[in-house]
Amino acid sequence: MATQIILPKLGFSMNEGMLAEWMVVDGGEAKAGEPLFALESDKSTQEVEAPVSGTLRIFKQPGETYEVGTILGEIE
Repeated sequence: MATQIILPKLGFSMNEGMLAEWMVVDGGEAKAGEPLFALESDKSTQEVEAPVSGTLRIFKQPGETYEVGTILGEIE
């Protein structure tokens, strides 16, 4: 079963964030606990870790701003 990668809410007032970069390529192997993507908000840039290990499928491209809760990809 696939695990959805969702744009997280990093702060109380955060409603959206920019997907700065993927640190694992589409079709690449993500490892639980290792950086998966970088997320920029109004106040900071943070690396978000992979919740599980598996093959990454990217749905959303970097350089765009997305709402909190947007499905960015999945790990199978």
